[in-house]
Amino acid sequence: MVESFFERKFAPKRLLFWIFWLGSHAGLFAYGFIKQRDDPELSNLTAIGLSVMMSRGAGLCLAYDGALILLPVCRNLISYLRLTFLNKLILFDENIWFHRQVAYSMLLWTLIHTFSHYINFIRAEELGIEKAWFIHYFAPGGQTGHIMLLIMVLMYTSAHHSIRQQSFETFWYTHHLAFIFMMCLYTHAVGCFVRTNIQLGPQHCKGYFSWEYTIWGGIIYFFERVLREFRSRQPTQITKVINHPSNAIEIQFAKPSFKYKAGQYLFLNVPKISKLQWHPFTITSAPDDPFVSVHIRQIGDFTNELAEVLGCNIPTNKSHVPKDLPKLRIDGPFGTPAEDILNNEITILVGCGIGITPFASILKNIWYQHKNSRPSKLRRVEFFWICRDIGSFEWFQSLLKTLEATQLEEGFLKFHIYLTSNLRESTIQNIVINDVSNNSDPLTDLDSRTHYGRPNFNDIFLRLKKSIKNGKYLPGIEKNLSTNIGVYYCGPSRLAKVLKVDCNNANSEGFLDFLNQQLICNE
Repeated sequence: MVESFFERKFAPKRLLFWIFWLGSHAGLFAYGFIKQRDDPELSNLTAIGLSVMMSRGAGLCLAYDGALILLPVCRNLISYLRLTFLNKLILFDENIWFHRQVAYSMLLWTLIHTFSHYINFIRAEELGIEKAWFIHYFAPGGQTGHIMLLIMVLMYTSAHHSIRQQSFETFWYTHHLAFIFMMCLYTHAVGCFVRTNIQLGPQHCKGYFSWEYTIWGGIIYFFERVLREFRSRQPTQITKVINHPSNAIEIQFAKPSFKYKAGQYLFLNVPKISKLQWHPFTITSAPDDPFVSVHIRQIGDFTNELAEVLGCNIPTNKSHVPKDLPKLRIDGPFGTPAEDILNNEITILVGCGIGITPFASILKNIWYQHKNSRPSKLRRVEFFWICRDIGSFEWFQSLLKTLEATQLEEGFLKFHIYLTSNLRESTIQNIVINDVSNNSDPLTDLDSRTHYGRPNFNDIFLRLKKSIKNGKYLPGIEKNLSTNIGVYYCGPSRLAKVLKVDCNNANSEGFLDFLNQQLICNE
């Protein structure tokens, strides 16, 4: 999500990015414009007018964007770079956001480039340079240009949020037209539309030959895909399938070559459903577990078909191994901001519904860290889980109960469970009766009590801030010292915006650092 970097309080970084981004495009456009205008060998072409200089400048910007557009989706490259010192200068966790910015830029310069060329073709025919219909439909530049325009229409419309939500497959398949688009981009200028004046001697092409630079982005992406294909074909064996309440299934599998960190995610492919569809899922197991697991909510065509091929028609909360196991292909793991959770003194985890999945892995990993006495800066963990229905609590009930009962330091890990749905009168009566007679919560069976309604994070953060100031929350922390607090969230974007505002309200320079806000997935 955009908010986790470009709408934070890092105004200098935000400003520097836009200065660089807009400035580099303006500089390239000006260079292409002036180079065409002032080159005596291209004076015949320049006679067409302002449109030819506009098209040359815009074309150079498109080559620049074409070189960058694939790099943000090189997931292995991004996962590696985010672990280097460069992550302090460039937040690689915003790779998809940057991918969209490059796409918007390409759309703008495509409109300028295309409309300018339509004028160029008409003027070229008027000046006797070339027939407009020939440039349009038979010249390589015209053919590849119109193919790219058609592909852009399909890709940009199917990438809209509403279409991705309703039919992810449409977005997935049309986005793979990018292969044809990039081939057209690399060969767009082979027709030698930009050539020297015949009066000066034998004509020769005098384009910018920008494809020589643009193609490197494609080469890097090609090797990225080869690596992912090789890795995904390593042996994978399903060991267990668990059918949880509220249409959630858990798949446990073994893959010896798969090494990961808590909070990371993977891409899953089931050839029996589709050989081409790859879907991202957060890893819910911890690196110390003897298996790898993912929890998947049935909310679309792919997940429903997956549940069907896994034989998830048994009673809920029962584990089994289907007789006819489908083949799995796993690509990953890929990094997320959650990898640096142990670098905070206080970590606040906020999950909504199935958004708990990355935190299941993180909480287990923190437990293993303490159990095995591995050093870390972490002193407190506050876990918030917000659910709409009671059944969702059963997904990770046993895990949370185990973590709560076996924590080595009292108060180190605190659970805050919130139920947001309206309860029936009979359910409320049962809760009241059981709440009186039991020491544990009647809904979750945890020592921590369930809250009803939505959490007010503004009040929660301010109370936490006051408690730290008073020395009650972290003994030994003086008022004049800074406490590093990381806020990590997984769930709908609406709450992400609320959390961002509440974190900034609670922030106090020189004391609390609530700036480490991260959206580690989006439900």
